[in-house]
Amino acid sequence: MDQLYFERSKRQLLRSALRPNEQRDLAFRRMVLSIPAGKVSTYGAVATAAGYPRYHRAVARLLRTDPPDTLPWHRVLGAGGEIKLRGPAAHEQHARLKLEGVEFVSGRVAPRVDMARFEHTLKPWEVYRA
Repeated sequence: MDQLYFERSKRQLLRSALRPNEQRDLAFRRMVLSIPAGKVSTYGAVATAAGYPRYHRAVARLLRTDPPDTLPWHRVLGAGGEIKLRGPAAHEQHARLKLEGVEFVSGRVAPRVDMARFEHTLKPWEVYRA
């Protein structure tokens, strides 16, 4: 019974994250805009700081669908500093971060950002105001 409840709540959360929500998306945008050049954060940290824990997929969707270069999308990574994009987009994200001075460490599969040095602690009370 608990497993069934868990699966249903997970599906509801995923459906909710896919629905447009201007208030939620605005909160995500403000968090992403507050990440300074040369620093990074994670999809989960952005979602949590915006007040929507567990909505990391909605952050990823927003960054994929917003017009290019309206947000510093390249400063948002997967957990542990991993670039989650594939192909040319991954190469562009890597290049943009390197241009900002972000350094990578060798990982098992792919290089990762050194989160101990470059992770930005999001402070919801100090966000960018549009």
